[in-house]
Formats: sequence, structure tokens, C-alpha cells
Amino acid sequence: MTRALITDEARSAGASMGPVQLGYLEKSNEREDYLPCFVAGVILRERLPAFERMLWRACRGNVFLRQAMIETPLEDPTNGDQVHKSVFIIFFQGDQLKTRVKKICEGFRATLYPCPEAPADRREMAMGVMTRIEDLNTVLGQTQDHRHRVLVAAAKNLKNWFVKVRKIKAIYHTLNLFNLDVTQKCLIAECWVPLLDIETIQLALRRGTERSGSSVPPILNRMQTFENPPTYNRTNKFTKAFQALIDAYGVASYREMNPAPYTIITFPFLFAVMFGDLGHGAIMALFGLWMIRKEKGLAAQKTDNEIWNIFFGGRYIIFLMGVFSMYTGLIYNDIFSKSLNIFGSHWHMSYNKSTVLENKYLQLNPKGDYEGDPYPFGMDPIWQVAGANKIIFHNAYKMKISIIFGVIHMIFGVVMSWHNHTYFRNRISMLYEFIPQLVFLLLLFFYMVLLMFIKWIKFAATNAKPYSEACAPSILITFIDMVLFNTPKAPPQDCETYMFFGQHFIQVLFVLVAVGCIPVMLLAKPLLIMQARKQANEEVQPIAGATSDAETGGVSNGGSHGGGGGPHEEEEELSEIFIHQSIHTIEYVLGSVSHTASYLRLWALSLAHAQLAEVLWTMVLSIGLKQEGWLGGIILTCVFAFWAILTVGILVLMEGLSAFLHTLRLHWVEFQSKFYKGQGYAFQPFSFDAIIENGAASAEAE
Repeated sequence: MTRALITDEARSAGASMGPVQLGYLEKSNEREDYLPCFVAGVILRERLPAFERMLWRACRGNVFLRQAMIETPLEDPTNGDQVHKSVFIIFFQGDQLKTRVKKICEGFRATLYPCPEAPADRREMAMGVMTRIEDLNTVLGQTQDHRHRVLVAAAKNLKNWFVKVRKIKAIYHTLNLFNLDVTQKCLIAECWVPLLDIETIQLALRRGTERSGSSVPPILNRMQTFENPPTYNRTNKFTKAFQALIDAYGVASYREMNPAPYTIITFPFLFAVMFGDLGHGAIMALFGLWMIRKEKGLAAQKTDNEIWNIFFGGRYIIFLMGVFSMYTGLIYNDIFSKSLNIFGSHWHMSYNKSTVLENKYLQLNPKGDYEGDPYPFGMDPIWQVAGANKIIFHNAYKMKISIIFGVIHMIFGVVMSWHNHTYFRNRISMLYEFIPQLVFLLLLFFYMVLLMFIKWIKFAATNAKPYSEACAPSILITFIDMVLFNTPKAPPQDCETYMFFGQHFIQVLFVLVAVGCIPVMLLAKPLLIMQARKQANEEVQPIAGATSDAETGGVSNGGSHGGGGGPHEEEEELSEIFIHQSIHTIEYVLGSVSHTASYLRLWALSLAHAQLAEVLWTMVLSIGLKQEGWLGGIILTCVFAFWAILTVGILVLMEGLSAFLHTLRLHWVEFQSKFYKGQGYAFQPFSFDAIIENGAASAEAE
């Protein structure tokens, strides 16, 4: 009967227990030592099975456990995680079991609480607990409201606080780089300063001294150093993007010739040679102009979209590329694969128009159908409707101008190296690198360009033999025969073998001189450096010997002085010079040929761009233009939308990106390799704007 009473009490405690309990049951008529005791508490739900087994084994089954799950998850005060717990009550007899149960509860990190013996006291305690819980909920609610108001007020100043903290942190970080002087009263620092900003810095130091109330004036002295200074190129929002293209190849060494100012013109121009179309260039120019007009608002909209950031950062490049493409489009007389007949064609048909249009092999005769005066600006619009010889004419024209622009571009790059040699006073490189390189390039490739102009000026379809079009020699065959010392093939009847008097002698002389420049570039500089080192060693050795005799009291150890590593190290240095010069010479000679051929990409991409535009017009838009009636208007609208999407997506974006990358390669490899090494490091000034911007970017990334 007693055990049944205990079980009922345990069930009622496990089902309705609020706070955790520890104590004795009510007194009975039995002895107090044998009265059943109980322990109540909470434990993590996942530990309950192991906890129950441990109680059963440690107490040998002399305990009675009841448990109930707490449905609402509780918050762990240590880390704030949500945990699921269960409430339990354990009945036992005796102090020994009581000690064991408590130790087991401590081992499983169960939480135990004391509890009064009488039911009335327990009810009173429960009511007190409920009252405290209500008071705590009220306090928590008020605390959350107050915290919300404080955080809302702090959020308004959070950005300013972040800026202030970053500025203060940057200032202290910079001050930690300073050194104390001997008197421990002032700070000394060494830093790089642009020469043009020294006066500005002095004024800032004086202003800081006045505001801080210091009586010690700041001192700014210019000092001499053997360290390589950093490179600082002043840029604005217009030149920043062009300078970024150059720095992506490599930061210039200090006082090295910076190609960025020249790239502002050459980069969009070479791009436009490949992208020449008035319509496509107008789309690109309008897009760049829109970004320029809205740059303040667009710059304020911070975004993590890298593609958009690249477009917006290069908005001035895009605008110039579009404007130059419009110019070359007018030169090519090409707008969406069609021509503008502004001044009227200078070709006239002497045949019946239908006969000419029906026979694709029939060509107009320049002697009778051409007025003799060229089209005032750009290409004659008659070539847009020409037949089989349209591509032949465009290929010959664009191929030649690609070679002309390429050779001029490379010569300009070699001339830029003259400024580097002059500033750094490198007389050996000036005489035995710059001059042979320039002579080699002029006598071979610039001579080929001159032959193109001679051919254009001297030979024409309207001229009589020997200066007619049939007698015009091939420039490529002429250049190959010149390099290989071959005798030209016999020309047609009544035509001359050479384009001008003495051409054979001049070509042989040019090739011999150009070939003679190769050993000069290869051997002259290393041999002169070796000779200069020998002379320097002959001047230093007697002085070193006299010092040695004086230090040893007149006794000389001969060759044992200084060990035996000196000559070997010098030979290694000279061998490195020979290897470097050999690589540089081979790279320049072979590169002159490959770089000249590389500029043919101007012709190839221009031809591909024009053909793609013509394909889109012929196979897409012309279908809609041929439709008639109201249904034709609907079809034309749909076809035009499809044509516009293809034009912008393929011809403007994809072809524009392709032309951009090819132009970048021409500048990095073909142009800058002639004079630009890019082995310096950038000047990074202390700037609050850069610090705040980098801090904001890192904060967004986190």
C-alpha cells in the first residue's frame, strides 16, 4: 500500500511539476530513516537514456524514476542555443542512495533544486515563482523596447562611427611606424612624398600644429636614399581607366616612360580599325555617354556586380572606342552593313543597268566608268553593292592599312625607348640597342610600307603600261625576294621589273645593313661591359694591394687575399649578361616579323565584323523588310526586335569584347615590349578615402 502511494505521488510530480524539487515526503508513522526521499530536476533530452541506465546500475534498482518531456525548447544562457530538456523525479530511501543519486546528477549535468516538505509551502513557492516569472517577463519586454530604441538611434550614427574608428585606427597604425628620437620627445618618420606635394604637406603640418596647440614646429627634410622610389602617376577620372590598363601589365619603374598618355589615342583607334561601323559605334558611344552623364548617381550606387563595375570603370574608354568606331565606320562607309551615299558615287555604268545586275562576273571598267577623282571622304558607296570583287578589294585595302598602322606603332614604341635611355643615361644601350633596333625595323618593315605607298601612287588602272594595274608587282612577293636575295620573275610584256630605279641595289644594301645590326645588338653591349669591368679591376687592384701591404706591415700574401670567389662570381654575372642579351636580341629580331604579322588581326577582325553584320542584315532584317501589308508591319516589328537583340548581343558586346582583347594584346606585346619593362611598384599614399572604401568593401564581404 505504501509503494502505491509513492507511485501516485511520483506521477503527480512528473506530470505537474513546475520548479525542480529536492526534499522529503511528508512524515508518516514509520521511522524517519526509512522514509522515502525524492529528487527532481531537468536534464538534456539526449542524456536521459544513459542517465536512467546509470541510476539503475549504480543504485541496483532501488530507485524509481519518472520523466516527462518539456515541449517548449529552452535557451542555453551560455551560448544562446535552443536546447530540448526533460523533467524528472527520482524516489529512493536512505542517505547513501541520496549521495549516489546527487553525484550521478552532477555527472550528467542535471539541474537540481531544493523544495519545501509541506504541500502548502510548495504551492506558495510555486505562486512566488510564477510571480517572479511575470515580473521578469515585464522587465525583459521593457528591456527589449529600450534596446530597440537605443539601437535605432545608434543606427543613424553607425556609419559615421565606422568612419571615425577606421580613421583613428589608420592614424594610430601609421604612428606606430614612427621612431622616437634620442630625447624621447619627438617622433621621426621616413616616407615617400611626391615632389609637387611637399608644399601642401608643409602647410598641412603647420595647420595641424596650430590646431593641436603644440609649441614644437614640425620639420620636413628631403633626404637622399639608394632605395628605388615607388611610381606615382597622377590620374583623374578620365585617365584612370587607361592607366589601369597599363598597370595591369606591370607598374612602371621610377621615371620610366609611361605609355598611358599615348594609349588614350592609340587604344581606341586600333579598336576602331577592327570595329569600324557607324551604327555599332554609335550604340557603344551612346552607352558610354550615358554612363558619363549619370556617373555621380551610378557611382553612389555601390554594387558587387563585377561586370557592371568593369563597364562603369571603363566608361571613358567605351565612349572613345565608340566615337573612333564611328569615324572608321565613315571611312569604311559602313553602317549596319550598308553605305551612305552622301556625295554621290564617282562610278557610272556605261552598260545597261539590268545587264550589269544580272551578270555577276561583269565588272565596271575604270577607264570609262570612273570619273578619276576619288570619293571625297571614305570609301565609294558603289563597293557596298559590288559582286565577287568586293571582298577582294576590301581585303587588299584593310590588309595594307593594318601593316602600315602596325609598323608605325612598333617604330613609335622603339622611339619611346630612346627617352628611357636618355633619362637613365644609358649610353651603351642607346648606341648598341636603340640605334640597331630602329635601323633594323626601318630598313626592312618600314621600307615595305614605303613600297605600298609607291605602288598606290605610281600604278593605277587608268595608267598606260608600264604603270598600269596589270604591271603592279605584289608587295609580299617583292619583300620575300628582297630578304632571300632572289631575282624577281620576268614581268608581263611592256612592264618593268622594278618599281623605281636602283631598287635592287637599295634592297640588297638594306638587307645587309639590317643583318649586320643583329651581331651589334647581340655582342656589343656585353663586350663593352666586360671591358669596362676589366678596366675598373685594374684600377682597384693596386690600391687594394697597397692597403694590404700597409695592414700586414709590408708582407703580401699574393693570391690568398680575398679568396678565390671573385673571378668566378664575375664570370657568372657576365654569363648572365650574355644570356640576357642573346634572349633579348632573338626576341626582338623574330618578334619584329611575328609582331608585324600580328597586326593583321586588325584586318581579320574588321572583315569578320563586316561579314557578320551583312549576314544579320541579309538573313534576318531583310526578311521583314520584304513583307507587305498590315501583317508585314507586325512581322517587321518582330524581326526588327530579333535583329536588334542579335546586333547588340553579338556584334556590339561579343565582337566588341573580342576587339578589346586583341587591342589590349597589341599594346601589351607588340607596342610596350619595345620600351616598357613594368618592374616597379605603385605608390600607395595615406588616404582616408581609400581606407574607408576598403573597410566598407571588407565589411560587405563579411
